[in-house]
Amino acid sequence: MNFLAHIYLSGDNDLIKIGNFMADGIRGKHFESYPLEIQKGIILHRFIDTYTDSHPIFRESTKRLHENYHHYAGVIVDIFYDHFLAKNWSIYSDENLNEFTERFYQSLRDNFDVLSERTKGMMPYMINHNWLASYQTVEGISQILTRMDSRTQNESKMRFASNELIEFYTEFEQEFTTFFEDLRIQSHQKLMTL
Repeated sequence: MNFLAHIYLSGDNDLIKIGNFMADGIRGKHFESYPLEIQKGIILHRFIDTYTDSHPIFRESTKRLHENYHHYAGVIVDIFYDHFLAKNWSIYSDENLNEFTERFYQSLRDNFDVLSERTKGMMPYMINHNWLASYQTVEGISQILTRMDSRTQNESKMRFASNELIEFYTEFEQEFTTFFEDLRIQSHQKLMTL
């Protein structure tokens, strides 16, 4: 799952959300130097990634992309799934998506001192381009994939993946919907044990 899903699955605690959001850049046991609630977010993030990567429905989605994108297929599906979460946000939350994202951006500002250096560097771009809300549209997803492709010196070819999103839109959305119900339950249970 990508940023929006990780934040959403963190519940209402801002520090758990922040830990979950910035976990990709924190390796091994380095997370132990962060405040306890951020540690919980990092642990939750790792659980979500492991659960997602091994889930048969997620793997079905990645198979559709593997021939063209190889090991980037999972990254692309993570972004596609965030699109379906954003697009169908009102099914999953009573809070407006723009209010939810602005509240998260504000929590990053309010907790700037505990952010990782990588997160501090990424934050201005994320907020200025409103990455989380941009997931709602195929155009927004296309822009994100293009930015990510440029980070791989265009080796990943991710900039073309919106073609598959459009071509197999119904299939990806159905897979997301079924998978995300499982993930919500498992993530909530994990959160209760942290």
